[in-house]
This record gives sequence, structure tokens and C-alpha cells, in this order.
Amino acid sequence: MARGATFAALRHRNYRIWALAGFVSVIGTWMQVLGVNWYVLKETGSATSMGFAVLLQAAPTLLLSVWGGVLADRLPARPLLIAAQGAHAALAAGLAAVALTGVGGLPLIFAISLATGAVSAVEGPVMGRWAASLVDRETLGNALALGSLTNSAGRILGMSLGAVVVAAVGPALLFGINAASFVAVVVALFAVRPGAVPGLAVPVAGPNRGGVRAGFTYLRGQPVLLLALALSFVLGSLGRNYQVTMAAMSDGPLNAGASGYGLLSTVFAVGTVVGALVAARRRSLGYRTLVVAGLLASGLQIVAGLAPGTWSFAAVILPIAAAAVVIDTTVGTRAQLDTDSAMRGRVLAALAVTGSVSAAVGAPLLGWLAEHAGPRQTLVLAGSAAAIATVAASVALDRQRARTATVTLVVPRPRHPVRRAAFRAARIVRPTGAVCVIAPAEAGAVASNRTQLRELATAGPAPTSR
Repeated sequence: MARGATFAALRHRNYRIWALAGFVSVIGTWMQVLGVNWYVLKETGSATSMGFAVLLQAAPTLLLSVWGGVLADRLPARPLLIAAQGAHAALAAGLAAVALTGVGGLPLIFAISLATGAVSAVEGPVMGRWAASLVDRETLGNALALGSLTNSAGRILGMSLGAVVVAAVGPALLFGINAASFVAVVVALFAVRPGAVPGLAVPVAGPNRGGVRAGFTYLRGQPVLLLALALSFVLGSLGRNYQVTMAAMSDGPLNAGASGYGLLSTVFAVGTVVGALVAARRRSLGYRTLVVAGLLASGLQIVAGLAPGTWSFAAVILPIAAAAVVIDTTVGTRAQLDTDSAMRGRVLAALAVTGSVSAAVGAPLLGWLAEHAGPRQTLVLAGSAAAIATVAASVALDRQRARTATVTLVVPRPRHPVRRAAFRAARIVRPTGAVCVIAPAEAGAVASNRTQLRELATAGPAPTSR
């Protein structure tokens, strides 16, 4: 790969502006997350109440993301995103007011958390389409990987700075900083020049094909993408909820306590940065990459369950975190590149819902298994199940993409003896997979299949060897 390819997306002026604004916003967001958790825990002394606040922010994704996807496919992105940033800033300012005055207390904190989650759920697909329009197709995967890098680095910095600020002056300042951070995003939205790069176009105002139901209908007709989403769900629910399993291992077999859990969390965060850099250096992110990363993460999860101590467990956690980011980046790239432009927002919404459901299902399941079967057994069992699912998905992807890529063309058998002999000879010497000429009545199907073949060629190689 050419020098500088790791940061290829930064060659685009629009993306540089957007990445800088996003980094500022991510720092503020994680400051607010820490502030809300600290405020609720201080007021109630209950970790369950703190988890409830987190749930309120995540729950709207399950219900509202699909509508956000429809808006992303129907309306111009810039006005929607400006309105969303204004709403986020107002809600963050509301949190600051509650923390300073105490008016409203916990009920208002919970209500604002729910509203913040609702805005984020609608905003997500719109943001995804907008960001994809700032780069060309060749650097989209790199841009998504750098976005993961920005999120990971912003999370580490935001949580670190937030811990210092909340200990010194309390959470109100954290909420104020987050409210101000959205100004950077609004400035970036005005500074970006749409159309400067031939990226994945965002929609213009006007009629569009259907609504939520049309999105589900479209997804049902995309078996390769459905397989990728299903694999992402399994890997996310059984192999991604390390907040649960790391805590269970630290408190149990590793006997590392809170300090050990903090160390493992830091190592995991560093692993996400490494994974983002690895994904950014990939020339293309195809389904083969998804399967390989899934097998690597699943196999290492089994090894993690057998790790004898904290440091050996941490050594395995780092590449697992890296593989998780590669998986997410690959699925996101394929969701952008392998879908109809008119349906891309709804596909991104389905991806967001998949991630939320995998977390909602996997966290309690792994917690229950860790409590009843043991943390080590949970890691081994979940890793084994994830590995089996990855192999099954690999086989299914091979078959489905081979079925799509192979054009079966039927010709009438010649009646003349000489021509029939030539026909038989041609069938013997014709290479496997060669394409014959078909009857004129099937010309439309051939044109459609050729279009599919061109799309498959740009989507990367099929995962034929694992």
C-alpha cells in the first residue's frame, strides 16, 4: 500500500473539517456520559439506577432509527443535522441547569437522557449518509476506519479529562462543555462544500421510494447483506460485551478487583485504536475481511477464557478489541457500498438497530452465564458459538455470492447434426463458469446480471478461502 494510505481520507478537505469537528464532539459526548453516570450514582448510590440512565439513551435506537433512515433517504442532510446539533446542545444545557440548581432532580435527568437518545437515533443514519458523501468510493472504508479511530481516541480523552473535571468541580461543567462542542459540528456543516468530491450522494428533497416498510422489503431482497448483519449480531452479542465479561473475570478468577478492571478497560480502548489503524491500512474491506476478523476474535475469546492471569488476559483482550473494530468498519463499509442509494439511510438504520439489539441481548445473557456457569466457561462457550456462526456465515456467503455472480444462460440445442456436434464440442472445451449467448428474450436479464457483476467486482473478492 502506498505511503500515507492509512490516512488517505484526510486528503479530502471536507473530510478533514468534518473529522476535526467530530473529534471535538466525541470528547464532549463522553464527558457528558461520565457526568450523567456520576450524578445518578451520587444521588442514588445505585449502580442499577446508573444503568437505567444508560438504557434510556440506548432504547430509542430500537424504535426511531428506522424513521431516521427514512428521513436520511428523503431529505437533505445539512438542515437535519443542524437541527439535531441544536437539540443536543439544548439538552446538554438542560443537564447543566439541573446539576447546578437541583431543579427537577433525577426524573428530569432521566427524561433528558431519553430525549438525547431519541435525537441520536434519528440523527445516526443521516450522519452516516452525510459523512459518506465527503469522500470518494475508494477511500470510504478508510474514512470509516478513521472515524472509529476518532471515536476511540475521543472516548479515551473525554473520559480522562471528564474524570479530572468531575472530581474538581462536579458534573455541571462537563454538560456545559458538551453543549459548546456542538458548535464545532455546526460550523463544520457550513464549512463543508457539497459536491467537491464524487462521493456517495446524499438525497435531495423530493419523493422517494416508500417508507419504513419499503426499507424492510429491500433488505429482504439483499441476502448477502442480511448474512453480514446476522453475523454482526452474533459477534456483537456473544463476543463484544466485554464490559460484562471483563468485570466478571476481574472480580472472579483473575482476582484483580477494581484496579484490574480499570487496566483491562484501558487495554481494550487501546485495542480499538489499533483496530482502527489496521482497518485504515486495508486497501479494501470485503466480506473475506469480515469472516477472518470474526474467526480471529472468536478464537481469541476462547483463549481469553483460559488465560491464567490479568496480564495474559489483557494481552488477548487487545487484539480482540482490534478485531471488533475491523468487523464494525467492514460491515459499515459494505452497508454503504453494496446498497441502493435510495435505500442507504434505511440500511444504516438497520445496522444501528442490529448493534443496539446485540448489546441489549448479549449483556444480560453473558452476565447470567457468568453467574451460573462461571466467567471462564462463559468466554469459552460464547467464543465457540461465535466461531461456529462465523464458519456457517462464511459458507452461506460463498454460496450466495457465487449464485449471484454466476449467470446461467440457456441456449436452444441445435437440430442440425453438424451443428449439434459442434455444440457438444463447445460444451466440453468451454471453461467452467463461461458465459454463453442466450436467446433475445432473456437480454434484459443479462443486462441486469451484468450490472450485478460490476457491483460485485467493486465490492471486493468473495470469501472463497478462509
